[in-house]
Amino acid sequence: MTHPAVIDELMTLVDPGKVLTDPASLEAYGKDWTKHYPPAPTAIVFPKTAEQVQAIVKWARRNQVALVPSGGRTGLSGAAVAANGEVVVAFDYMNQILGFNEFDRTVVCQPGVITRQLQQFAEEQGLYYPVDFASSGSSQVGGNIGTNAGGIKVIRYGMTRNWVAGLKVVTGKGELLELNKDLIKNATGYDLRQLFIGAEGTLGFVVEATMRLDRAPRNLTAMVLGTPDFDAIMPVLHAFQGKLDLTAFEFFSDKGLAKILARGDVPAPFETACPFYALLEFEASTEEVANEALATFEHCVEQGWVLDGVMSQSETQLKNLWKLREYLSETISHWTPYKNDISVTVSKVPDFLRDIDAIVSEHYPDYEVVWYGHIGDGNLHLNILKPDSMSKDAFFASCAKVNKWVFEIVERYNGSISAEHGVGMTKRDYLGYSRSPEEIACMKAIKAVFDPDGIMNPGKIFALE
Repeated sequence: MTHPAVIDELMTLVDPGKVLTDPASLEAYGKDWTKHYPPAPTAIVFPKTAEQVQAIVKWARRNQVALVPSGGRTGLSGAAVAANGEVVVAFDYMNQILGFNEFDRTVVCQPGVITRQLQQFAEEQGLYYPVDFASSGSSQVGGNIGTNAGGIKVIRYGMTRNWVAGLKVVTGKGELLELNKDLIKNATGYDLRQLFIGAEGTLGFVVEATMRLDRAPRNLTAMVLGTPDFDAIMPVLHAFQGKLDLTAFEFFSDKGLAKILARGDVPAPFETACPFYALLEFEASTEEVANEALATFEHCVEQGWVLDGVMSQSETQLKNLWKLREYLSETISHWTPYKNDISVTVSKVPDFLRDIDAIVSEHYPDYEVVWYGHIGDGNLHLNILKPDSMSKDAFFASCAKVNKWVFEIVERYNGSISAEHGVGMTKRDYLGYSRSPEEIACMKAIKAVFDPDGIMNPGKIFALE
C-alpha cells in the first residue's frame, strides 16, 4: 500500500480535488467491463495536461508506484484494472479536440476524447471517423489506441492503427516523445508510433493523438440475410465482395438473435427462423449499386446459401438492422458471459468455428453458447453464458478449463487468442499460443527500454516477474 505522505505529494502535481481516494471512486475507476478481478487501487489521479502526466510518471518512478491508465473503462481484457494497490491515471479531464486540418483531414485529440465525440466532430466537417463499435459512446480515444480497437468497419477501414497519424506519449521514464509528426510518408527508421498502438499503456501513456479522417460514406445500406448453416456464410461473403465494396460483414447466431428480440425494443428482420445470420453494409451510392446488391441476394437464394433476407430502405431501418448486432454484447452481459475474442484468416473461419464449437459442446453441453463476430475480417466472439444457478467464481473456473482446448485450436490454425480486445490480464497466461518465446522475449526487451522500472501498467500482457 502506498504511504499517505506519497499520496499527499501526488496531490501537489495536479489541480485541487483531482486526486480521489474515497471507496466509491476506487471501485468505479479501478475496473473495466471484465468481472474477473476485484478493483483495489490506492488512488485515482486526473491530470489535465501532458506536463502533469510527466510529473505523475516521474513521481511514480521516484516512489516505485505502479500506474494504471483509465479511459472509458469499456475494455474486455482487464487491461485497465487496478487490482494491486496501483494509482489509476484517469484521462477524463484531458478531453478536448485541439485542432483540425481540413487539407490533411486530421484532427488533434487529447486521450480522453470520447469516440463518439470524434465521430460527431468529423460529421460536422463533412468527414468520417470509421472506427466504430458498441461502446463508442463511452470509450476514449486513448484507450482505443492502447488496445488498437477494431469494431464493425474493419473489413473496409482497418483497425485504429490505420487512423493514427501521430502521437505524443509520456514513457515510463517520464520523457515526452512526439512520434511520426503526422506524416503520411516517413522512412526514417523505426516507427515508434506503432509500438505504442496496442501496447495497453505498458510502454507509456498517450497524451495527444492526431487522427486521420475519411470522406463521409454515401447512402449506407444494410442487409440481414438468414442462412441454413454457418458454412453458407462464407460463399455469401465471397459473392457480395465480388460485386460490392462492403463497409461491414458481421454474423450472429439464432441464440444471439433470440436474446435481442426478447428485449422487446428491436423488431425481427423477417419471419423465417434461421440458425445463422449475416449483416452486411455497403454504400448504395447509385441505383445500379442497389440493383447489384439485390441481384447478388437472388443469386445466393438460388444457390441455397440464403433462406430469407431484408435490405434497409431508410435511415431508421438501417439503425434497427444494426441493433440486431450492436446490442448483442450489452444484452448478454446480464448472463455474465465468459468471452473469447479470437481470429484466423478469413478462409479458415468455417473449419475453425466448427472445431471450437465441437469442443465447447462436448465439454459444456448444459451451457448456452452465443456466437457472433466480424466475420469479414476473421474475428469470432465466443460467449459462454453463466447459468443463473451457478456462482460467478465457479462458472469462470469451469470455463477456464476450456481455454486450453480453444487456444490449442487457435494455435493450430495460426490464429490469435485476442483479435481486438487486447491481452490485459485475462489473456496474458495464454500469450504463448499466439506468440513464440522469441517474440515474447523481444516484447519484454522493448518494454524494458521504455519502462525500465516496470511501473507502467504492470501485470498486463506479461505476468509480473
